[in-house]
Amino acid sequence: MVTSTARLSRSAPAPNWAGVGTWTLSETDLATPHPTPRRLPYHLLALTTTGHGTVEIDFAPQRCRPGTLLWIRPGQAVRFGIEPGLDATLVSWDRELLSAADVTGVPVDDLPGPNRWQLAGEDEDAVITEVAQLGVDCTRHRSGAVAAALLRHQLAVLLLRIALLGSGDNRRFVSTSAESRTFARFRRDLEDGHPHSRRVEDYAARLGCSVRTLTRACLAVTGRTAKQVVDDRVSLEAQRLLACTELSVAEIGRRLGFGEPTNFGRFFHREAGLSPGAFRATAAAAMPDQVADDVADIGARVPAQRLNSD
Repeated sequence: MVTSTARLSRSAPAPNWAGVGTWTLSETDLATPHPTPRRLPYHLLALTTTGHGTVEIDFAPQRCRPGTLLWIRPGQAVRFGIEPGLDATLVSWDRELLSAADVTGVPVDDLPGPNRWQLAGEDEDAVITEVAQLGVDCTRHRSGAVAAALLRHQLAVLLLRIALLGSGDNRRFVSTSAESRTFARFRRDLEDGHPHSRRVEDYAARLGCSVRTLTRACLAVTGRTAKQVVDDRVSLEAQRLLACTELSVAEIGRRLGFGEPTNFGRFFHREAGLSPGAFRATAAAAMPDQVADDVADIGARVPAQRLNSD
């Protein structure tokens, strides 16, 4: 039984002095009896070690069992459902810690990327080994340029291994065509620009291409038009703000470039299927009880000693 003192001592899984840190889920404030969605300003990997549960990432439930690896990116809405016995090893790091050269081909920024893997076999062994060694060294080393460089490089190796998981799906995140490169530039511009403009023409002008070219790139990568991609991003940001802040609906609309609350309400209802107020109430409700996965999975376990940082 967890005492009130233990609950008060829990802290966020923020990166440590070197910009990277390791935790267990049970020792952080993510493990609360009645979790609500929240946004973290840093990257977080969660490797389930024991138990079964559900984690919501941007309001999509992710089923977890031993060997499930999740990647929560900065700014995403996340909520851990704490079922009895569920625990995970967490790795967090600052979003500016690694350069593109450190992790070539890995979608480390806030772009759409894979966020769930079910590890097995040699892939599972390799990822667990990297996580375990990173945990050991985060505990052993508390200062120094050499130690900070070691932790940074260990994290880079871990992310490169993750990038190789399910390489068939990962290929769509590698810029190997003009369309994918155009889409990647568009998504980066959209991250900064979505509170200011929902006009595809504005993004095409900044990229130096036509609306038709931009739409063709979006369709090739996502199956969605450029206008749909823009509206999807604005709607997602609205959902995050409604679920994770106490800002009024009118203020959220203003932050996203809507001059009138009624215009924001109509836009949100069209995109999300609910009014902003109804969505906020739904997001704050308790997470549903998890429905058991296949009975054959219940006995699966990641050996705890392989993740022990002692």
